[in-house]
Order: sequence, then C-alpha cells, then structure tokens
Amino acid sequence: MEKFAFVLHPIYHSDILRKYPFFKNCPESVLKSVFKRFPPFKVSYIEGVKTPHNEAEGWFVGCPLSSDQILTLSEDYVLSKIIQTGKKAERLGANILGLGALTSVVGDAGITIAKNLNIPVTTGNSYTVATAIDGVKDASKMMGYDYKNCHIAVLGASGSIGKVVARKFAEDVRWLTLLGKNQKRLEQVSDSIYDDTGLAAKVSTNIKRSLSEVDIIIAVTGSADAVITGEELKPGAIVCDVARPRDVSWRVAKNRDDILVIEGGVVEVPGEVEFNFNFGFPKKTAYACMAETMILALEQKYESFTLGRELTVKQVDEISRLAKKHGFKLAGLRSFERAISQENIQRIKQNALKNKKQENVISKT
Repeated sequence: MEKFAFVLHPIYHSDILRKYPFFKNCPESVLKSVFKRFPPFKVSYIEGVKTPHNEAEGWFVGCPLSSDQILTLSEDYVLSKIIQTGKKAERLGANILGLGALTSVVGDAGITIAKNLNIPVTTGNSYTVATAIDGVKDASKMMGYDYKNCHIAVLGASGSIGKVVARKFAEDVRWLTLLGKNQKRLEQVSDSIYDDTGLAAKVSTNIKRSLSEVDIIIAVTGSADAVITGEELKPGAIVCDVARPRDVSWRVAKNRDDILVIEGGVVEVPGEVEFNFNFGFPKKTAYACMAETMILALEQKYESFTLGRELTVKQVDEISRLAKKHGFKLAGLRSFERAISQENIQRIKQNALKNKKQENVISKT
C-alpha cells in the first residue's frame, strides 16, 4: 500500500468553520489570529484510491494559515509552518507530500520545504497545467467553440508555466497571442514556438487591448494583484486562471454573467475513494494538484517531481501519461475553487449570445 499526504490550508473563513464549527460566532479576524497558533494537524484519512496497477492511502494535513496570512506574514514564518506540516505528514507515514493552494507558491515554490523534509515534495503544477489545457478544450466544446479555430492568448507567456502552456497549445491552434510586459522575452518564446511547431505566435505588451480581441485566455502571471477585471473581455470569452494569487478578479464572476472563468479541471480519482472531508467537490473527485501526488505514489515515483519555478513540456506529458495509465481523468470544471455545473455553463452561453446580439445591434446603429 502506497502512502501520500497533501497539505490543505483554509482559502476562506468558511473553510475553518467547516472543520471547527464551534467557532461560528467568533469574529473572522480573531479566528484567524487564534488559528495560526494551532499546530499542524491531520484533517482526514484518505482511503480507497485503487487502480489495476496499485493502491494507495493518504492524509490531508492542515497548515493553520489562511490565504491572506500566507501572502502577508513573513516568508520565514510561513515556510516554517509548512515544513512543520510536512513533518506531521512524515509522522503519519506518508512517502510523498503534495503542496496545496498557496503553500506551493511561497518562496522558491517548494524547494526549501523539500530540503527540510525526509520525503519528496511536489507542487502538482505539472498535472495542474495538463488538466487546465484539457479543461480549456472541454470548456470550448461546452460553449460551442472549436478551440483549434479560436484566437487563444496566454497571459504571462514568458514565465515558466506560461511558456509550457503556450507551447502545448501551439501544437493545435491557428491563432496564438503571447501577452506580457517584456517584449523581448515574449519574442524569444515566440521564436522557440516557431522552431518547435511552425506556428508564428503574435506577441503583445498591450494587454487590455489584446484581451478584448481573443476568445480564450489562459492567465499564468506572477502578479500579486488581479490583472483581469472583466470589462476588457468580450461576451462569451473563456478565461482559465492557473495563477496563484489569482489573475482574475472576483468582479468578473460578480459583474460578467457572460464570461466563463475556470481554474482548470476537476479530476476523477480511480477506486472507491473516500476523502472523509468535504472540500466542495463532487464525490470521488479532486484537484489536479492532489491527483498528481496520488499518481506519483501509485507509480512509486517517490521523487520531488514538480518543484520550483521551472516547468517543462516533458513533465506535463509524463504526468499526463501516468494519469491515463492509472485511470485519472477530467470529470468537470471548477471556478473560484468550486465545481461548476453544466447548468451554469449553459446560462453563461445564453447570456453571451444575447449580449453579442445587443453589441451587433449597437454597432449597426
């Protein structure tokens, strides 16, 4: 039996209350202050992960820091908390540790954490990118598009993840725009893509204008603040936000009911898996970063597979192959940390069609 662990931390105030409902009358600021003093803890036992090749069990381990605390407290303090959480996973018996949500982006993106533990560590970024690409393809189909004929933009294309995403889409699409702040670096990525695939990708540093012209955006910048606010997008646009912190503002979901915002895929886990903890997903499904940790355990590939800021096409292709081997597959889409239903997508599609018609009428008058 293979063994793994995965680090969770509260994204929202409600996430703390889900585990500790007796704090429901405690003010949010007080609760967060108290909660960060907690030692790392076992959230739940994971059982029933089984494929024709192997089976695994594991644990969710809790790092008692909220999202804003991870982003604002000193880096040393946050890393220390995450390392303590990793030590808890070691004591439980895990042979590999996955870093969830913002614990995967602190400091050097897992390298320091791995150096201070006796088990390998992965951020899950390889499978996250793989499922984000698959998610965009599925979302395009649901919205009635052929993604190969859509104009696709990669925002943050000169970064490590952006380069891989752009390179993967360049294998299939006809129109690709690389967006970012550094023209020279974007041109270098474009030249590399042309050498590998023959596709001449356009480059632009005029982000707002370019976003208004494209059908699909994959956002992977390293910005501390949201860079997509919604008004720059055309009706029916699909935005896949792979960045942490988020590139897409909450205002997009609130103010644009004709835009589909996804954050990659919901992954179906093989076997009769029981997470024994509700993180807002349908039964037997998980985040891609969680799934990468399970896949590596099932494959007995006990190594720090995805660490640091660099990512390669080879890693994405390899984890995709291993996922297929063990029966992991895309089972839906998520938006702002929650699974999104077919009904939600249909409403967005209908609103987009209505607003496109209104824009056409206005343009003719």
